Amino acid sequence: MARRARYKPYQQPTGGWGSVFSLGQHAIRQQAVGTAALLLRDHNKPGGYACTSCAWTKPGKPHLAEFCENGAKATFWDLTKKRTTPDFFARHTLSELRNWSDFDLENEGRLTHPMRHDPASDRYLPVTWDEAFADIGAKLKGYDPKATVFYASGRASLETSYMYQLFARLYGHNNLPDSSNMCHETTSVALPLSIGTSVGTVLLEDFKKTDCIFSFGQNVGTNSPRLLHDLQEARERDVPIVVFNPLRERGWEAFVSPQRPGQMIANTPTQIATQYYQVRAAGDIAAMLGIGKMLLAWNDEARASGRPLVLDEAFIAHHTDGFPAFEAKLRETGWAEIIEASGLPRASIEAAAATFAKAKAVIAIYGMGLTQHKLGVDSIRTLVNLLLMGGHIGKPGSGICPIRGHSNVQGQRTVGISEKVALVPLDRLAQQYGFEPPREDGLATVESCEAIVAGGVRAFIGLGGNFVRAIPERELMEAKWSGIDLSVQIATKLNRCHLIPGKTTYLLPTMVRSEIDEQASGPQIVTVEDSTTRIHSSRGKWKPAAETLLSEPRIVAELAKATLAPNPNVPWDEWVGDYGKVRNAIEQTYPKDFSAFNQRLDMPGGFARPIGARERQWETETGKANFAVPTKLSASFDDGLDSSILRLITLRSNDQFNTTVYGCSDRLRGIHSSRMIVMMNADDRIRFGIAKHGTARLTTAVDDGILRSMGGFEVIDYDIPAGTCAAYFPECNALLPLWHYAQESMTPAAKSIPIRVAAE
Repeated sequence: MARRARYKPYQQPTGGWGSVFSLGQHAIRQQAVGTAALLLRDHNKPGGYACTSCAWTKPGKPHLAEFCENGAKATFWDLTKKRTTPDFFARHTLSELRNWSDFDLENEGRLTHPMRHDPASDRYLPVTWDEAFADIGAKLKGYDPKATVFYASGRASLETSYMYQLFARLYGHNNLPDSSNMCHETTSVALPLSIGTSVGTVLLEDFKKTDCIFSFGQNVGTNSPRLLHDLQEARERDVPIVVFNPLRERGWEAFVSPQRPGQMIANTPTQIATQYYQVRAAGDIAAMLGIGKMLLAWNDEARASGRPLVLDEAFIAHHTDGFPAFEAKLRETGWAEIIEASGLPRASIEAAAATFAKAKAVIAIYGMGLTQHKLGVDSIRTLVNLLLMGGHIGKPGSGICPIRGHSNVQGQRTVGISEKVALVPLDRLAQQYGFEPPREDGLATVESCEAIVAGGVRAFIGLGGNFVRAIPERELMEAKWSGIDLSVQIATKLNRCHLIPGKTTYLLPTMVRSEIDEQASGPQIVTVEDSTTRIHSSRGKWKPAAETLLSEPRIVAELAKATLAPNPNVPWDEWVGDYGKVRNAIEQTYPKDFSAFNQRLDMPGGFARPIGARERQWETETGKANFAVPTKLSASFDDGLDSSILRLITLRSNDQFNTTVYGCSDRLRGIHSSRMIVMMNADDRIRFGIAKHGTARLTTAVDDGILRSMGGFEVIDYDIPAGTCAAYFPECNALLPLWHYAQESMTPAAKSIPIRVAAE
């Protein structure tokens, strides 16, 4: 029987003693207490290892404890003493394990041996590494390469990622979807159109120079807690921080730094957000247009009265294109429609605009609250428009700052994990390795899912991740997965994706980043790229969980050798023996980004890749930064006219990192014991006839012939805008249609799923 949720609004600050107590509990649960003290020495420190959790940047002078609560949980999870051995699989069938929760599966501990699924017994049976590689390679040789998919989650190092993309292209395809497709692909589409780069323009030092920070659709307390140190320092300089987010998240409200003994003892928090606006889900475009409308009106008044202008007209004239069309959109858009679409009163939008207008250098932060909507591209480009109006890109203390999730998801794209051939230097790869790469775009994540549903995928290799659990349309995808001939999952722990077998399924266990990776030349170094384009080195410090584990570069190399004809230009064995040689190859392929790669490994704070927009060099078709006109005020699929439809936001808990669930406690939201909850505005709950603490069924409000419905959700009255509700990812992915994605980027629109709610 499912446990009922306990809900009591959390009144304590983010960080503080609540975080400390949580870390102690998780260290004990994972039998990893002995690793806790060493976090201080090695975690995100020079000569140590890079966190496998969030992608926020690391300072050149690290804090005493350069880790957050979730980063420590991820490390305890990696370095647990629990093991999932062949004996475990001998005791459990896959059918049985499919009834386990996500938490229970991963809580069994680290995988230790390569395994192959036996359909007759419905169990995983041990195999040798040589047997696994030989069989996988033989099968891949028999497929049309374009009928295979090589997926990558966001944690693999730059070295592994480079080898993996080369393997795919030597094999003959560009089907290289990754977790970015599901989260920040919208960024990769929107920013190049606006400013000529697919990544943000902000560096860590900009937070010390800014005088205003705006944030849209980002929960800092759960998704990037180390950023709170920089926000706290900004607040101590009296920098205003303006937040637009449907839910009031504790991370934005109050923070006590565990790095400060005095603050910990007194428990006196720093207020982070100075202005907090609970915009309706998918209403950000409207709020931004309202801000822009006010800036334009005040600029008109300033010109008429001879006062200093509000807009940076010199910057707009010299560095941008398309402003007249955006200006016309601002003037013609009425306040009534802005208020209706945003869910905010005009006074709130004017107050936010007043803060923006006073600033000399604005940083704009955003997360998946902007990217995962039908009009996600419009949302991001409209935010860039605001920055361009004030000249807030390409000068110290200002810029656009997308907050990435996985610790190297941005870096993977940098070294070639991309289905888009325009983003990869194919000519250079062809010359470097003496082959002709495939020249047509490959399959992104949603396209891969569509191909699997249609029966067009023969083999799927997963470099980490929990693909079947993370994607939309879960019920249909699980049903269709059995049609895949070959499923290969490279992983550290057991998850739901491993329990949905293809005709042949392999589970290949690998090491984690914090473990010592001993190869022919000695202990190896790997590298990652953070959200701000800085490259950092990482050295493992712990003994691997089992002697039978192989590193990710070794696994990729062995798969490639078993599949491909020998190529004297591709020294797989030499690369595995010395990852520095992989970095030399990366530098040869990407000389601008990785000049003197091996020589700069230990630069304090990492070294930044050059980004033209930081220098006001706009690598766009117009040669300038481009204003864009949004097509609608609401980014959602529904038009907001049917009051029986709510917009469902899927979100992560405080005890979670992407699909990895560390427990059923969402401390920062005050929710405990259950993840089968839905947060609703009390007026909406009453309107739908649901009793307080009652249960509800959620049904997707689309008419495509497929019923998507889930019951058993306990309803919690929550501080959330009317017309909006929230529940947890990945549980609610079954409600998300596969075709429900952002235009242009195909990022699943998981932040405004149209649903109907009924009492059970």
